[in-house]
Amino acid sequence: MAKTEQTPVEEPVEEGKNLTDLARKVMLATVGAVALAQEEAEAFIKKLIERGEIAEKDGHKMMDDLKEKRKSKTKEAEDELESRVTQILERTGVPTKSDLDALGDKITILTQKIEELKNAKA
Repeated sequence: MAKTEQTPVEEPVEEGKNLTDLARKVMLATVGAVALAQEEAEAFIKKLIERGEIAEKDGHKMMDDLKEKRKSKTKEAEDELESRVTQILERTGVPTKSDLDALGDKITILTQKIEELKNAKA
């Protein structure tokens, strides 16, 4: 019995999903690093308060300021990351959710028109 040579079938790469997953991992790593840095800064401020090097009120204000800056910077990073991922997806031709939604709407309209034509012929 002769063997036939089979070529492996390549599965399509889900570029959009892979890019989104990568971006998500980068963002989580960044947020984790920022959270760790904030924890260390808060621990340092608490030590300064315990040693009497800064007033407790000033220390709490510094911690509150750090939290606000972290929130602001995290939001900026999220917005920038989202913008860059969108640009990459557009350059690679990966359709966005809004593109897919618009296509779905068109399919619905065309399906309705086909049904109308079928009913008109009957």
